[in-house]
Amino acid sequence: MQVQIFQVDAFTDKVFGGNPAAVCPLDSWLPDETLQKIASENYVAETAFFVPTGDSFEIRWFTPEIEMDLCGHATLATAHVISRHLRPQTSTLKFNSKSGILNVTFHGDLITLDFPSRNPAPADVPKIILDAFPESPVETLQSRDYMLVYESEKIIREMKPRQDILDQINIDPGGVIITAQGNDVDFVSRFFTPQASIFEDPVTGSAHCSLIPYWSTRLRKKDMLALQLSDRVGKLQCKYMGERVMISGNAVTYMEGKIIV
Repeated sequence: MQVQIFQVDAFTDKVFGGNPAAVCPLDSWLPDETLQKIASENYVAETAFFVPTGDSFEIRWFTPEIEMDLCGHATLATAHVISRHLRPQTSTLKFNSKSGILNVTFHGDLITLDFPSRNPAPADVPKIILDAFPESPVETLQSRDYMLVYESEKIIREMKPRQDILDQINIDPGGVIITAQGNDVDFVSRFFTPQASIFEDPVTGSAHCSLIPYWSTRLRKKDMLALQLSDRVGKLQCKYMGERVMISGNAVTYMEGKIIV
């Protein structure tokens, strides 16, 4: 059996930037074991699979190790594939997912994801996480992910966490966000996943479900611009809507083909 596959760089307007995601359109669901094996073979941060269901799509996301409950960049990549390759002129999309209904809209080259808000609350972070980061945060919070807030963008850019320490814990299915107010944007961040094949995620849309409400409250702004400061860098336009967040970005196709299962 052959399965169509696209690889898309999300939250960027040029190839080799943003976060790469594999996208596989399906007519019906394959066994979970097969989906996981495909994602492991692709070996990018996330592989998205989707199946049409009437006027919407069911979507699922897999890392090389596990199925995720929510993934921003792979949803953005999937929306890009549908609108640019499969159903041109599409203006809106609806995905049914483990995190509920996710609506997508298009404005020129900009794709906007309507995601659930995950407002982080102040929390004590396990000592092993703090030991992995050479700088001490000024604030610690948690929603799905742990979030460490720092004093400056410079600290975020230069941070070199100890993977050998972080890999001693498992935050399934979350990770660790580090963030600070930005110099030329509203806020910056990076994202790390203990025990994952890809330790630092290049651009993490789902992390912004927590970052957006936090920074909106702190900066007293609803509309914000964010950068994720991985080596590939990702740019995200953000809007806080209370129970929902709007996350917007660009995407570009890197590759398309077929895989044989």
